[in-house]
Amino acid sequence: MAINSTDTAYAFGQLGSGFVDTQGLFRPPNGKVIVAITFLADTTLSGFVADTKNSNNSYFSHTAADAGNGSGADNTSSTQVFPKGLTIYGRWTSVTLASDDSDGGIICYFGQ
Repeated sequence: MAINSTDTAYAFGQLGSGFVDTQGLFRPPNGKVIVAITFLADTTLSGFVADTKNSNNSYFSHTAADAGNGSGADNTSSTQVFPKGLTIYGRWTSVTLASDDSDGGIICYFGQ
């Protein structure tokens, strides 16, 4: 049986998305966070920042693994390649491409 829950829908990107293929800071609309990022080409990021408002969740940010990840979580860096077709899930307040990517880019899905 399916669950008809706005809490579930809001947590999985049902509140819109944004396409990014240029270098520079991208932030979701006010009151929203990025809950998933799909990579349309092999991509490197120069930054992404975890939303740490809820201390019960696990997070990872660019260059800093948060204690919420438990032990053994590694940092990411601007040399980390996220492959084409990969979708990562989490809660981020911003993301920055390392360089312009006119033949690829990313899609950022919004949640609350």
